[in-house]
Amino acid sequence: MKIETKAIHLGHEIDQETGAIAPPIHLSTTFERDADGSYPRGHVYSRLSNPNRDALEKCLCGLEGGEGAAAFSSGLAAILNVFQALLPGDHVVVSQDLYHGTTRILQDILEPWGLQVSYVDVNDFSQVRAMIKANTKIIYLETPSNPLLKITDISALAAIAHEAGALCVCDNTWPTPMLQRPLELGADIVIHSTTKYFGGHSDVLGGAVISKVKDAFFDKIRMLQQIGGAVPAPFDCWLVLRGIQTLSCRMKNHSENALEIANFLQKHPRIEKVHYPGLVDHPGHDIVLRQMSQFGGMLSFQVRGNKEEALAFIGRLKIIQRATSLGGVESLIEHRASIEGPQSKTPDNLLRFSVGLENIDDLIADLNAALE
Repeated sequence: MKIETKAIHLGHEIDQETGAIAPPIHLSTTFERDADGSYPRGHVYSRLSNPNRDALEKCLCGLEGGEGAAAFSSGLAAILNVFQALLPGDHVVVSQDLYHGTTRILQDILEPWGLQVSYVDVNDFSQVRAMIKANTKIIYLETPSNPLLKITDISALAAIAHEAGALCVCDNTWPTPMLQRPLELGADIVIHSTTKYFGGHSDVLGGAVISKVKDAFFDKIRMLQQIGGAVPAPFDCWLVLRGIQTLSCRMKNHSENALEIANFLQKHPRIEKVHYPGLVDHPGHDIVLRQMSQFGGMLSFQVRGNKEEALAFIGRLKIIQRATSLGGVESLIEHRASIEGPQSKTPDNLLRFSVGLENIDDLIADLNAALE
């Protein structure tokens, strides 16, 4: 099956008992044992597994092309479990331009625990190689990055990781497998916040780890999840699985709208800079043409002036909503440095924009009016 067909059918097998097309929601926290003490139907306790979670994980494996998937209660829970599968004293190389929640996990939890972390420009391959140590276990990246939309050559970075005997881990939340397939490009593990484009409607929290191979490292991630209990509720799994059915058409429209808006903003005299890989002058444009099928629905831009002028601009918007998060059908915009806090390195005049599925003329009219 092609990926669009997989998104609709994987995990949506017809219920054998009732014939239901939509999968039932299994709320039970515990499952019956047979008289001999076995569990022939495969489930023991919902912290360990659940039919709705199994269905979602089957779909995620199919979409990313991996052998193993673990659905989590949030994207940050997924990220935390990947790094927790390492040992104190292990070393990781991570991108400097990284979702601030990932940076907080590393700095506030894992570095005090004993993980060694080097923050580098992952597009400077000589710098990446210089940071690698004998105990380096992971090279970690986002592409496009959050919030500056920097682009990294996944194949090249995966090759560097493998030369060092390390894993390449890629956060693929923004492109989704509809636009970018890191495992096919050489990455070993893909991470998602399923809250975002997979769910697609700003109404469910979730995360996922998909591994190219079902090996001992993935088994440890699963073990940590099951013991720690960072699992999504059955209804959350059901909502994400339902959202995935429309992922293909949504990502197409998100991308088309974002490209038009990026071109509009780039020409506007009140905009200092637009960060969007679909623009031909973006430094990563050539790489994106090789590893993504479209340019995605996320962009960021810098208003001419300071923080106050950026905030005043978004205060004048009527359709585009001021809120954190991304990937929903509605357009959301936020002043990123305010969210990231005092340690933020994001420019004070930068706004991150999750371009929704509204009519493009309405979105551009809203931006234009607010910029006047």
